Amino acid sequence: MESVSDMKDLLSGPSGLGTSAARLGRPEAVAVVDPGYAERPWGDGTAPPMYVPVLEREDELLAAAVDERLVAWAEGCGFEEPERFLGGRFGRLAVLTHVDTDDVEQLLIAAKLNAAWWAADDLYADSTEMGAVPEELPPRLALAMAAMDPVAPAAEFTAELEEVLNDDPVLVGLRSGIAHLASRSTATVVQRVCYSTFAMFVSWSAYAAWRHTASYPPAWQYLATRQHDTFYTSMTLIDAVGGYELPAPLYYDPRVRQLLTAAGTASVVVNDLVSVEKDAADEKPVCNMVLQIEADRRCSREEAVERTVELHNQLVRDFEAGHKALLAVPSVELHRFLKGVKAWMGGGFEWHTTHPRYQ
Repeated sequence: MESVSDMKDLLSGPSGLGTSAARLGRPEAVAVVDPGYAERPWGDGTAPPMYVPVLEREDELLAAAVDERLVAWAEGCGFEEPERFLGGRFGRLAVLTHVDTDDVEQLLIAAKLNAAWWAADDLYADSTEMGAVPEELPPRLALAMAAMDPVAPAAEFTAELEEVLNDDPVLVGLRSGIAHLASRSTATVVQRVCYSTFAMFVSWSAYAAWRHTASYPPAWQYLATRQHDTFYTSMTLIDAVGGYELPAPLYYDPRVRQLLTAAGTASVVVNDLVSVEKDAADEKPVCNMVLQIEADRRCSREEAVERTVELHNQLVRDFEAGHKALLAVPSVELHRFLKGVKAWMGGGFEWHTTHPRYQ
């Protein structure tokens, strides 16, 4: 196993005469076809196109197989309408975004956790029609953390906690999803996923406070908060689904983390763009980058959409440039992971712009 100093050397890259030729001679450095990036229309086609990675895989049969297993899992978690998860098409999301495996059990890692995260978002945080109550969100999320990252036994108090954790389908789903991840990955990856989720929960609590008080933030503050509530959380599953582990010194290197933050934020800005009408129509409007820009600048919805698309496209180009800069690092795991991040962005765009939820 590489030491921390070894990893720093990798990120610095080899130097001196002949080192580029040496890199080219490594088996893992063999060139592969990169589908690249493209400007894609979306919505009704009237807004500016989004600059996104080209979609790498669409496999309806594989997605259906994952979704079928996912619905059975959701029923076991206690959701009253498990077929809603088939409608959610989280199996398709996993297939579109995790392109380096066609193993159903591996893809279910992403499908289960994304379904559970979306359920928590809808039922706890976002949709008042589905029972979300902003002032009740933080205590609910505290229990969600206990479901994902088990707390120490505490005599009779543990029995009471377990009763609650086993009675709420969202909590059962989060616990079950993490258990599936743990059975097929490492403790290190499990904790990365937990703590990226918990950072996301902090942002959800901020949104709840803004909605509860009807004191909405300026766009810059919303975006700063949103950058800890992005598809970065989903992207922490890339190596787990692929069946490997990106070493911690590489995963946490500031340059790598900045790329993941840009990619996750770009992908969640897609969500804001396709969700804006639904978010604005809620009894207590959901925070959304388009809506915050519209309120700040007192501009039209169309102008706010245009500026949000510009932000998205800049984030994607920042990722593209940063990714190229790290190609010199001689780490097969890093290159596989960053290629997976790129594929996630392309697949996430496809899923959001074709999903009935956002039409």
